[in-house]
Amino acid sequence: MSNPKIVVSNTDMERLDKLLESLPDDSFPGKADLEAELDRADVVDSHEIPGSVVTMNSRVRFRVIESGEEFSLTLVYPRDVDESGGTLSILAPVGSALLGLSEGDEIEWPRPGGGKMHVRIEAVEYQPERAGEYHR
Repeated sequence: MSNPKIVVSNTDMERLDKLLESLPDDSFPGKADLEAELDRADVVDSHEIPGSVVTMNSRVRFRVIESGEEFSLTLVYPRDVDESGGTLSILAPVGSALLGLSEGDEIEWPRPGGGKMHVRIEAVEYQPERAGEYHR
C-alpha cells in the first residue's frame, strides 16, 4: 500500500521543524516516521491549503480500519493536549499519521509496540485555514 500524497502548510512545517529539533532523537517512538512524512510533504502557503486537508488544530473524524472504531479529535501540538480526551498530539502515532492527509485518504502506520494499523480520514470537521484563522 503506497502512502497518499500529503500537504502541509508552511506555518505548520516551520512550527513542527522547531518542535522536532527541540526533542532528543529517542524522545518519542515514531519521531523518525514523522520526520519522514514531513520530508515527503508538499509544502504550500497557509492561504492555499485545500479545505479538505488535515492541518494542525484541525478537528478530524477518522476510522481505524482494523477495529472499525471512529474518532473525532483535534490534532494539536503537545503543549495543547488537554484532559478532555478531545485532542490528539502530533507526537502520538495516529497524530503523525493524520497530518497532511485529505478526506477519503487511507494510510498504513506503525503501531506502538509493533504491527501496523490502517487509518481512513472520514471528514475534516474543522480546519483553521478554511475558517480564515492563519495565526492560531
